[in-house]
Amino acid sequence: MTLLILEALGALLLFVLMIWWTMFSGRKKGELPPRESSEDQEERPSDRQT
Repeated sequence: MTLLILEALGALLLFVLMIWWTMFSGRKKGELPPRESSEDQEERPSDRQT
């Protein structure tokens, strides 16, 4: 019975560590902001209606 409880606690600990690792193992300063190119801000000639 004790072995079963230890195994369950070990599996729970492993599960919590995997969740923590995937949540907090990213970039140190968070995600980078999306890049805005000059083409996105200007209206393209092909997008204009004549």
